[in-house]
Amino acid sequence: MKLEMFCFFKPRGYSRTKTGSRNGIISRHPSNSTSRIYFSYILLLLIFTPRVDSSWWYIGALGARVICDNIPGLVNKQRQLCQRHPDLMQSIGEGAKEWIRECQHQFRHHRWNCSTLDRDHTVFGRVMLRSSREAAFVYAISSAGVVYAITRACSQGELKICSCDAHKRGRARDDRGDFDWGGCSDNINYGIKFAKAFIDARERMVKDARAMMNLHNNRCGRMAVKRFMKLECKCHGVSGSCALRTCWLAMSDFRRTGDYLRKKYNTAIEVTMNQDGTGFMVADKDFKGTTKNELVYVENSPDYCLMDRAAGSLGTAGRVCNKSSRGTDGCEVMCCGRGYDTMRVKRVTKCECKFKWCCAVECKDCEDTVDVHTCKPHKRPDWLDLT
Repeated sequence: MKLEMFCFFKPRGYSRTKTGSRNGIISRHPSNSTSRIYFSYILLLLIFTPRVDSSWWYIGALGARVICDNIPGLVNKQRQLCQRHPDLMQSIGEGAKEWIRECQHQFRHHRWNCSTLDRDHTVFGRVMLRSSREAAFVYAISSAGVVYAITRACSQGELKICSCDAHKRGRARDDRGDFDWGGCSDNINYGIKFAKAFIDARERMVKDARAMMNLHNNRCGRMAVKRFMKLECKCHGVSGSCALRTCWLAMSDFRRTGDYLRKKYNTAIEVTMNQDGTGFMVADKDFKGTTKNELVYVENSPDYCLMDRAAGSLGTAGRVCNKSSRGTDGCEVMCCGRGYDTMRVKRVTKCECKFKWCCAVECKDCEDTVDVHTCKPHKRPDWLDLT
């Protein structure tokens, strides 16, 4: 475990001793018993202070107000990179908003829905303290988001330190024939390089199972973005005959990365640290594959059915569910068998839209009534009401 910060204070129990009656000088020194209590207290802080998770996520909440010295939880190397490249931090901040939205999209129909906490520098609260599948996904998608944001900013000319990929030059060939490298290929390698230096800096300061898990999932997230690079081309020739082509490499939409990592979440592998502390072992002894491109986790997830502040679970009371679905968004699964309430609400939608020359679309406001189903809260045991 890591202690981010502790406060030195003067403990009670200091004894006073007069060293001379003429000058009245008073010296203070701690008694032996007080010293033992003091150092025991510091030792307990070092042992039991919980790990504070990647606070660089909070950059997304700061927006244009990113000030490196005021971002809580950055380690020295991250703070140095922040001070050296403030324009990159702006891109990371925008990217943070994007990957958090993607996380919430991927888990919108699940008990844990990637919910964030306002004005909390850990962003997700205590739920990230557990080395679970959810933590594995968040680390992977956040790492992917930084790669995506920096690479995009490089290609759009927003950063002084990077631009398009200068290595894509000359002629090449694909299944359609020869083409010339041109245009502006996304500089994915620079995005990966900076993301690795910035994000992994914190985890490389310690060597425990959680740090190794985070480093592994960070890499999976970075490689997921590169996995979906695509070739885009422009045709040249008479009447667009495509006799000549100029091509470049571009990132796919971030949704493809989110979908891919969501599938990896479903097949995430439970691991344990090996005896010499240098790597992982798969918990399932019958597992025959490799963990190289898979998300890994160390602890099982809570069920997220009930509010549990210690585990960071917000529970599902009041969550909207789908009465007719048998999936994770269905009322039976979402509400954990507690049942649901139904409320009739009026909904206003745009309807009977017509195109009007030129150039507008006019619609009417249509009102209809729909049933909204929400999960019941957890029922207190009867015996609690008798006490």
